[in-house]
Amino acid sequence: MQPRSDPSAPPLSRDIGVLRAGWGYASISDKIADLVLTRPLRGPWLAGFAITLAGTLVLLGSMAYLFVTGVGLWGINIPVAWGFAIANCVWWIGIGHAGTFISAVLLLLRQRWRTSINRFAEAMTLFAAAMAGLFPVLHLGRPWFFYWLAPYPDKMNLWPQWRSPLVWDFFAIGTYIIVSFLFWYLGLIPDLATLRDRAGTRFKRVAYGLFALGWRGEARHWARHASAYLLIAGLATPLVVSVHSVVSLDFAIGNTPGYHSTIFPPYFVAGALFSGFAMVLTLAIPLRRAFQLHDFITDVHLDHAAKVLLATGALVAYGYLCETFMAFYSGDTYEIAMTQDRWSGAYAPVYWSMLACNVVVPQLLWWRRVRRSALALFLLSLVINLGMWMERVTIVVQSLHHDFLPSSWGVFVPTLWDWVFLLGSISAFAWLFLVFIRVLPAISISEMRLLVKESAEEGPATDAPPKAEAAPAADAVPPPAGADASDTRRPWGLLAEFRTAQELLRATRAARQAGYVHVEAYAPFHVEGLAQAVGFARNRIALATLIGALLGGALGYFMQWYSAVVDYPVNIGGRPLHSWPMFVPVAFELTVLGGALTAFAMVIIGNRLPDLAHPVFSAPDFELATRNRFFLCLRADDPAFDAQRGAAWLDGQGPLRRSEVFR
Repeated sequence: MQPRSDPSAPPLSRDIGVLRAGWGYASISDKIADLVLTRPLRGPWLAGFAITLAGTLVLLGSMAYLFVTGVGLWGINIPVAWGFAIANCVWWIGIGHAGTFISAVLLLLRQRWRTSINRFAEAMTLFAAAMAGLFPVLHLGRPWFFYWLAPYPDKMNLWPQWRSPLVWDFFAIGTYIIVSFLFWYLGLIPDLATLRDRAGTRFKRVAYGLFALGWRGEARHWARHASAYLLIAGLATPLVVSVHSVVSLDFAIGNTPGYHSTIFPPYFVAGALFSGFAMVLTLAIPLRRAFQLHDFITDVHLDHAAKVLLATGALVAYGYLCETFMAFYSGDTYEIAMTQDRWSGAYAPVYWSMLACNVVVPQLLWWRRVRRSALALFLLSLVINLGMWMERVTIVVQSLHHDFLPSSWGVFVPTLWDWVFLLGSISAFAWLFLVFIRVLPAISISEMRLLVKESAEEGPATDAPPKAEAAPAADAVPPPAGADASDTRRPWGLLAEFRTAQELLRATRAARQAGYVHVEAYAPFHVEGLAQAVGFARNRIALATLIGALLGGALGYFMQWYSAVVDYPVNIGGRPLHSWPMFVPVAFELTVLGGALTAFAMVIIGNRLPDLAHPVFSAPDFELATRNRFFLCLRADDPAFDAQRGAAWLDGQGPLRRSEVFR
């Protein structure tokens, strides 16, 4: 097919591997939004919802019983004081890592294949982190005192022990959940506005409108949003590494054979990505089949995710090899005995099954046919998830049961309640995900619209027929000549509607050249150069984020120094009171948290959100600003504004429609 002769025609996507051909702004918005707004509930989803809800209720009931009875209902004992609960915590934290990696790291690397999967991967992160945070609290014995881990003023004048990795865990996992939520919600705001403007009932419009905070897609909004999104991604990237590194230090800082290893931090991070990407495939493959999303989640996505699995699986296998090699190379009798016990002891079946699932089976991914087979990848992802759970059990349980003294050896046998809590957490995770995909868009609508634009700009349209797009009736309405003379409402400005981003950018630049100062431009996605065209020159979000990060880190460090040196000095093994290396983990986590909170706050404050009653919301067709149309507004408070001359000037720009906006 020849290139389109009409440059003003709405662009259609071409096949770029991660997006199939023939999709436009409207059709791709409608396809994703209608999964939430109009698609009826069907049998498979209802069955899954009922089963997982039942499992979640069983988990809640089991938690209530544990609060009354105590942790003795689990199989933990001495020496195996950590059982399934801690193994489950580490497993869930690892699963959550892939969502942040996909959203943050791949965004910084400008990888397009993240666009279709980042939204539900971020949701997966939040749900997995919630499950992970649950188990240490339940394991405390007195879970109602979990807040003792937090540094708060209390009448007993006690502070957390800052040298303990368990306290570091509290800050690391807490920061991880908060930053992941901010990153997820910030990206979700434009899509909530799309759902608001397409909702068919008043309840849905109000609900989505409240959470959209009055987002209207103005150029300055998009500029601040893009800056903050990129900055939080930059902050979340080292957070991905730090969180599981801190979790690994719960083990590595001890002298127990099987725990005391310097390879644990990178080993745990690689394992987290390995299990996390396996869970992404476990969720993505049924999702694309159930909702017919093959044009968005393509074989290229499956192939790339499988390659990441292959790479991280190789790192995990290298970690297993190093762990075994160093046990014998060190000559440590206890490390050697622990390793031999893994091979032939009580937990040998778990160890060898772990190696089969995590090392042998993933070698199938060397074949392209396997990497492109949805069924094969789905089954393989389940095997890897099982293998990674067995790895956590091996590390936590097997290392403890075979300690230094034969007289202290013991065997951990899980009780029915151990399995109930594990399966209940899986049910709760699945139930949250099922609710998520029916309440919020599982794929980023605004980023997919931008991908349509980028793919269309890379070459001529393909032979693929365009997807059905309903043309709004407004296209056939001639521009009004002006306001009725009898209209006594106060004008807010003149609004012109355009079909493409290029037309809007050209008209915005022309408006500035014509002497208009107070110009606003609205688009359904971030248009490069549009913020500069409306006169937005100084974006202070980066500076504010730096200041917020430094203040967060300084506050965290000062809090630890004051409590450990001034207010509550404790001599621990003759160590100096000011042990600054031990203060770094918490200070780092609060640095990231301070920067992320500041970046998010700057978007909200800078864009003056929430603004639920802005005048442009009442303009004709403006609901299309979050779908497939582009708008230019000349505000009435502009020194150069004149209603008649402004209307004539806008008509000269060739808009689809011109209308007046009133206060």
